[in-house]
Amino acid sequence: MSRKRPYEIKQYTYDKADKYDVFVQPSHKKNYKVDVFKDGHYICSIGDVRYSDYPTYIKEKGLDYAEKRRKLYHIRHHKEANSYGTPGWYSYHLLW
Repeated sequence: MSRKRPYEIKQYTYDKADKYDVFVQPSHKKNYKVDVFKDGHYICSIGDVRYSDYPTYIKEKGLDYAEKRRKLYHIRHHKEANSYGTPGWYSYHLLW
C-alpha cells in the first residue's frame, strides 16, 4: 500500500506566508494541505487535499481559469476574509 505524497506548497503560498509573517509546511494531518505556524507555534491546518487552490489551478489549468475559480472562492468565502487568525482567514489569504 503506497502513501499519498504530501501537498506540494507552491511559491505563491510561501510568498503570502512571508507577507503575513507566518511559516508554512506540508500538513501531517490527514486531508489537509498546509500547517501554519507563527513565532514557532502551531496556528492551524488549512486546505482540503480533495480540492484545488489558486496556485494549483494556475499550474494545472492556466491563469485565466485560476482567476475565475479564485473569484468564485472569494464570493463564497467573503466573510472569512475579515476573520483574522481563523483557519478560514489563512486559507483565504494564503491559498487564494
